[in-house]
Amino acid sequence: MILIVVVGMIPMLLLEMVILKSYEKRAVDVRTAEIQNQCTILCNQLGDLSYQQGETSDIVRTEFVQLSNIYNGRVMLIDQEFRIVEDTYGMDEGKTIVSRDVIRCFRGSGEGTSHYDAQNRYIEVTSPVVGNASEKVEGVILVSVSTDSIEDSMMLLVNRARTIEAVAGVILLIAAFVIGAGTVRPFQRITGSIEAVTEGYEDNYLHENAYTETILLSESFNKMLGRLKVLDDSRQEFVSNVSHELKTPLTSMKVLADSLLSQEEVPVELYREFMGDMSEEIERENKIINDFLSLVKLDKTANTMNITTESINALVERVLKRLRPIAAQRNIELIFESFRPVSAEVDEMKLSLALTNLVENAIKYNKENGWVHVSLNADHKSLCIEVADSGIGIKQEDTEHIFERFYRVDKSHSREIGGTGLGLSIARSAVVMHRGAIKVYSQIGEGTTFTVRMPLIYVS
Repeated sequence: MILIVVVGMIPMLLLEMVILKSYEKRAVDVRTAEIQNQCTILCNQLGDLSYQQGETSDIVRTEFVQLSNIYNGRVMLIDQEFRIVEDTYGMDEGKTIVSRDVIRCFRGSGEGTSHYDAQNRYIEVTSPVVGNASEKVEGVILVSVSTDSIEDSMMLLVNRARTIEAVAGVILLIAAFVIGAGTVRPFQRITGSIEAVTEGYEDNYLHENAYTETILLSESFNKMLGRLKVLDDSRQEFVSNVSHELKTPLTSMKVLADSLLSQEEVPVELYREFMGDMSEEIERENKIINDFLSLVKLDKTANTMNITTESINALVERVLKRLRPIAAQRNIELIFESFRPVSAEVDEMKLSLALTNLVENAIKYNKENGWVHVSLNADHKSLCIEVADSGIGIKQEDTEHIFERFYRVDKSHSREIGGTGLGLSIARSAVVMHRGAIKVYSQIGEGTTFTVRMPLIYVS
């Protein structure tokens, strides 16, 4: 509304100023030209009548009074000694006048002058009286005319312009209100839809096609809403899965403990078997909790990196050494191939966590008697770590989401294997903190390859 009013009123105000200035200049120019013509006629008559000898004082006075009455001004005749010979006001006759315009007129070789004083509102015109015999400037006629009539006309124009501007302003305000209300109405509907998100997700997406901007905004909002729905569904499923994962070990331990307590004189072998099972369940519970703690710790320390120069070869070997017993349980071969010694500026704990999750996933989702191949290479700027396996593979539509939190590829199969579905999210977060990138390539039944690329020198 403000924009429409401003854009509408400013041109009108500028037009008013231009018209008034043009009118004033034109009116002054016309008035000045009329006075100069009259002065020229008088000067020609005076040059013929030899007014300096006093022969034509009555005629001169009559002509001057007539000119003064016509233009409501003052007319003075000045001789060569700058004395006022005639004055229609009868105030300064016989006195000497020193005026820049009068002096210029005497010295101007017969050229008159004109001057407009806008502040005091008068026009002053000088015209030389040239003698016919001497052909010299023998006197000057000085005419001062008020411009009150021009000022009155301008005030009339200003009042009319103000009236037009007021009417136009009211029309602009009404038009601005109508246009403004119509313009923002689609955005109000968009705002209402966004506020409705806080009350829950609806099946009807936003379709506001009033303008190009609202179309783009609707598309972005619908995309965001779709992602929020997916995230909310994943989060609910995650809570359900985690609740099951946390509850299952506790239930198993309770059953085992109750079985021992309900029996008398239980054999030592049975005690050991049950205690071994309970230890496995505790370890399972501990791993789930550790995944949660790792994710929370990465979030809290996202801006805190403990950067040191590390041998990446030794770091990878330490990770594989810790995971070999797990791989041996399923007869999976861990292979490490290093093309050259690699040193880089990394956070040892975070990078170890990322590699541990990648290799552990490769073991968990592998086939019996399979293999996991880890390779390390580097160029002059970055290092590259590949973790390939002979596992079950990942569907193409799932590869776009596997790094998201709370996302699990095969829900039923993942539940059998265990875990929380946070491992790849943890790995990606750790790699991104190093200003690196992680990519995945996979085919169903043929295995999966994760590629991690990071700069050798950390840039904060």
